[in-house]
Amino acid sequence: MNLTITQDLFQTRQWAASFAKTLRAPVCVALHGDLGVGKSEIARTIIQTLRAPNTIVPSPTFTIVQNYDGISHFDLYRVTDPSELVEIGLKHAIENDITLIEWPDVAGDMLPENTIHVFIDIHENGRRIRVGHE
Repeated sequence: MNLTITQDLFQTRQWAASFAKTLRAPVCVALHGDLGVGKSEIARTIIQTLRAPNTIVPSPTFTIVQNYDGISHFDLYRVTDPSELVEIGLKHAIENDITLIEWPDVAGDMLPENTIHVFIDIHENGRRIRVGHE
């Protein structure tokens, strides 16, 4: 598992931009971490790196999914029934897009075996980011 420590938001964005350049569709990226650790910021930076720096990327907490021409950004925080995932197009996205998923535990066995898991947590004055295939 790869480990990175970032000291501030700028370094976290730099890491996310560098990570984004390694992604090719179809790929699923599961973003794990507590509220406020930076999952949405990492997803936003990935999308802006791969699409356009000025792309407006709101958190999909209330819409559950946002699409950006081949990138699907899911926030499963409010999903209570995994059967909803079929209705919102998770399977289709996983098979075709760069798929970023916040709160991926809700998806359970819908995540493919080759999912890239990104674990983010608070570390001293910054963030610890661990990346692997779980």
